[in-house]
Amino acid sequence: MVNLKINNVPVAVAPGTTILEAAHQIGIEIPTLCYMKDINEIGACRICTVEVKGAKTLVASCVYPVSEGMEVFTNTKKVMDARRTNLELLLSTHNKKCLSCVKSGNCELQKLCNDYGVDNEDAYTGEMNQYEIDTTAVHMIRDNSKCVLCRRCVAACRQWQDVGVIGANERGFKTNIGSAFEFGLGETSCVSCGQCIVACPTGALSEKDHTQQVWDALRDPSKTVIVQTAPSIRVTLGEAFGEPIGTNVEGKMVAALRRIGFDKVFDTNFSADLTIMEEANELVERIQNGGVLPMITSCSPGWVKYCEHYFPEMIPNLSTCKSPQQMFGAVTKTWYAKKEGLDPKDIVMVSIMPCTAKKFEVGRDDQSAAGVPDVDIALTTRELARMIQTAGLNFSALPNEEYDNPLGVDSGAGMIFGATGGVMEAALRTAADWLTGGSQENVVYNEVRGTDGIKEATYTINGLTLKVAVCSGLANAKKVLRSVQSGEKDYHFIEIMACPGGCVNGGGQPFQPASVRNFVDLKKLRAAGLYNTDAKMELRKSHDNPFIKTLYAEFLEKPGSHVAHEILHTSYVAREK
Repeated sequence: MVNLKINNVPVAVAPGTTILEAAHQIGIEIPTLCYMKDINEIGACRICTVEVKGAKTLVASCVYPVSEGMEVFTNTKKVMDARRTNLELLLSTHNKKCLSCVKSGNCELQKLCNDYGVDNEDAYTGEMNQYEIDTTAVHMIRDNSKCVLCRRCVAACRQWQDVGVIGANERGFKTNIGSAFEFGLGETSCVSCGQCIVACPTGALSEKDHTQQVWDALRDPSKTVIVQTAPSIRVTLGEAFGEPIGTNVEGKMVAALRRIGFDKVFDTNFSADLTIMEEANELVERIQNGGVLPMITSCSPGWVKYCEHYFPEMIPNLSTCKSPQQMFGAVTKTWYAKKEGLDPKDIVMVSIMPCTAKKFEVGRDDQSAAGVPDVDIALTTRELARMIQTAGLNFSALPNEEYDNPLGVDSGAGMIFGATGGVMEAALRTAADWLTGGSQENVVYNEVRGTDGIKEATYTINGLTLKVAVCSGLANAKKVLRSVQSGEKDYHFIEIMACPGGCVNGGGQPFQPASVRNFVDLKKLRAAGLYNTDAKMELRKSHDNPFIKTLYAEFLEKPGSHVAHEILHTSYVAREK
């Protein structure tokens, strides 16, 4: 261990630990702006500078390793003045229209300026770069007038997602973050995952806000406005209202949606169960009939788009199942519409999703089972939080209410879709019963749980050996796919989620500052909320959902039927890289 003192407090840490990490261990939080653990350790913003006894200059604590006998001071006048000056310099080229900024109240730059008493935002004046706001992408907006060049978005895109469609353009004062050849983001092979948005410390990046379209629909008496909520939303929405990370706020969320004015409040978990019915059947058919293997899940639109851009040769491996979001819209505008005597054209299907790629998915081809789009509007968790605030709802004081029937009944298998490995486990629960012809008591598959980027397991079910893999984050997906293509690995079934940790860590989830992301395992805490709920449910297998049974009996006939393929399955296209 290395022994040192920070603000005269002794601390012993492992060799290689940075001053920032050592300080955190004794309750001293050194501010950062550019630092993101493991992917963006560049010491660029200089907000984390500290004084080290004997050093000639202040040092960046995020990249400066500790040494034996070191004495560190984090809050001297010299340190505080330097941080304040750095903030004033950042503000000198920053768009300071904070009141109208979507990140106001969650902006890390804004908080730092408040913390350090920066009361003269025009301390340094001079030339300002002018930028056009980039709105070319379906899912997001880039406003470089609010960018602080921290490069966290660049690191997220390249390191986590292996996409790398953004980077630093120009040099010196003209440096800006953008795409090659100044293309708009929508003109690149961006996969719409939104990980750059949750990494951004300011309002430079934001999802396209579609809440006004929802308000307009709710005020139109000719429309029946139906909302569905994705599995992970219930364990993340509470963060926007001060609840501990991972708190399940399902009941309050349902109550809030009713008070906002939706005609029906349904649960995407229902169509997650439906996805398992179709996907498990498809897997069994491929194995038994010599179909293309490994079969790869198609629930994550960011992953699907990545496959179309970067691995088009593996499109035949994709399950043809629509995602749960799209299946839900398809069933709502066909089976449910007929039951309720509704014209599909008069239904506005709104989804609350953890994922900005869902905004792209609603506009995909071959996603209109009733002759109209399966889903009309996809909102992120953050957009729902803003709607709740706009509606003047006291979220913490709301009662717990239940979803409407019949599309609000779900199983624990549908619940765990929001965590990496959840789709695989849900499919295994159903496949095990189908292949054995009985109800298996064991419904927990620990090998595919956890937040590791890549997991693999082998199961033997009624004589059938099933080799599976689970990965999250597209950089990990690339590793798995390359190992399959090279012949190094041989799987039957692969689950891929675009976002590291799965939907609980999606690009549309509530903002958490780097001070939390660097030291708290958001993925683990949020996923635990889903698994804990699943463990308490009586219904834990998708094929046991009574309304799923009714849906097949009344409309879909059986998994994989002709009508099921017409309504619930889709196709893909190769895209330019």
